[in-house]
Amino acid sequence: MAGVGTQKVFENDRVIVWHLDLEPGERGATHTHKLDYVVRILAGATLEVFGAKGELLDTVELESGGAVAFRVEGDHIVADRPGYPSVPITHSAKNIGTTTFREVLIEFKSVVPNAFSSP
Repeated sequence: MAGVGTQKVFENDRVIVWHLDLEPGERGATHTHKLDYVVRILAGATLEVFGAKGELLDTVELESGGAVAFRVEGDHIVADRPGYPSVPITHSAKNIGTTTFREVLIEFKSVVPNAFSSP
């Protein structure tokens, strides 16, 4: 099973930081989220989300400059914002847009109080 990004860029005792880049038409590896995390979208695109068996689950439009926190709840990940689908912890994504999708993903190794509150 792959990591949650295309490149791990930092890790310490509290966090793991990943970059994720998906070119137009590219599908990322199937991966499993075990930790709560936040993403910062550097370059947005439209993504299709697939389940562990390759089944299409949803399509999401992710806008440049956005940030979303996710928490693991059992076998699903849940976003801190309405409108984002709850998806299984094991999934993959495909960029169906016309531009490269880029994000920074930060996993939290321990529970962070108020991780879902805005600044």
